[in-house]
Amino acid sequence: MEVFDRSPTDKELVSQAKVLCRDYIHSRLIRVGIGWSKPEYSAPFPGGKLAEVSSILLRLGDELEHIRPNLYRNIARQLNISLHSETVVTDAFLAVAAQIFTAGITWGKVASLYAVAAGLAVDCVRHAQPAMVHTIVDCLGEFVRKTLVTWLKRRGGWADITKCVVNTDPSLRSHWLVAAVCSFGHFLKAIFFVLLPER
Repeated sequence: MEVFDRSPTDKELVSQAKVLCRDYIHSRLIRVGIGWSKPEYSAPFPGGKLAEVSSILLRLGDELEHIRPNLYRNIARQLNISLHSETVVTDAFLAVAAQIFTAGITWGKVASLYAVAAGLAVDCVRHAQPAMVHTIVDCLGEFVRKTLVTWLKRRGGWADITKCVVNTDPSLRSHWLVAAVCSFGHFLKAIFFVLLPER
């Protein structure tokens, strides 16, 4: 039976969270022009479903980073932490993670968690602390285990994020904001004609 065809176990959800985190961080490091070799996955994920989840998570993160670019850059400086101590980095990340989810759990907040992890990882690599990236991935996995696993299980696992988007085509025509603006424009036009007095 495929992992995505049944209710995933806690261990599978955490393992998948870490794979997604490595993918997200790798993508962000490449985007800023920094090379980092991500380790191979410990277990294959059938059907490419995790690849689709990763792609959607990256797109949601792109949206967040586009809306609030300064929030997801220079994380270490914003937190005023040294990147030389694993304990300091772990404690700071967990504090931010806890703060993100104080008012509940949503896929947007999950994407924000990954964006923070990637921003912190970029800082670590830029400050000659690439080993800290693995610490961040493990820390995110532990946070998922303690805080998000129950929520993820109720939704059937990570694949539920695919319901957050209608179309995975990243072109401008499928951009959710463009679609919302166009829909609102059609709504206004309809209201105008309905309210237009007859002569």
